[in-house]
Amino acid sequence: MGGKPLTAMNIVCFPSSIYPPDVLKEVLMGGRNKIDESKAVLLGGHSVEDNEFKYGLSVTGTVHPNKVKKNSGAVKGHDIILTKALGTGIIATALKGQIADQACVNEMIEILTCLNKYILEIIPVYEIGGLTDITGFGLAGHLMEMAAASKKKTVLYSETIPLITMAKEYADMGLIPAGAYRNRNYCKDHIEIKSKIEKSVEDIIFDPQTSGGLLMTAEKKDSGEIVNKIRDLGIKAEIVGRVCDNHEKGLVEIV
Repeated sequence: MGGKPLTAMNIVCFPSSIYPPDVLKEVLMGGRNKIDESKAVLLGGHSVEDNEFKYGLSVTGTVHPNKVKKNSGAVKGHDIILTKALGTGIIATALKGQIADQACVNEMIEILTCLNKYILEIIPVYEIGGLTDITGFGLAGHLMEMAAASKKKTVLYSETIPLITMAKEYADMGLIPAGAYRNRNYCKDHIEIKSKIEKSVEDIIFDPQTSGGLLMTAEKKDSGEIVNKIRDLGIKAEIVGRVCDNHEKGLVEIV
């Protein structure tokens, strides 16, 4: 939403009877590296004993009230841009099943550890309408929420969506996380699939993402340039749709 992180605190649930301390050390070091990269300051943290290993950060930051980017700003005629390839939920499911190819796991990790800050440094000079990130609700869910908040109809191009290597193959094998089915059910009243789409691509559209990219709308005259600048950073970006007519309840049409 345009905020600048200032401070961060580690939040850890750790099963010390299952994992050695070195595992926790490596995770905390990875978190510290990303905090440093974001230019925030680590203040400390809180840890508890738990049966399941969980790690996250409690972050504070600032943003000028007039510069807050919202998902409600999509403008008719804007292109819709997606940064980062999709499929982290499916690849993670394959990894849990111990059948994931190491190359696509490495690709997923590279995506997961890529901060969106670099994209946010590019876009201030452009007229950005709606802006959100792709996380647990998947591409379909977050685009649906943008359409509803902006009271617009949006069209999603299924053929231009960037995908992680092997995501389609694993989806064809049925390695779909439970969250994807919940997302599909959550979106069903506001999603229209207008053409025949590969089942695996459809599943990826609903796949919940971890540390996903940004979804933004921009003027047609700027969208290609924005995409190229993001690609220059080594981040996959594509124009994946357009904003169309007004629609009181919001609507996503997948073609």
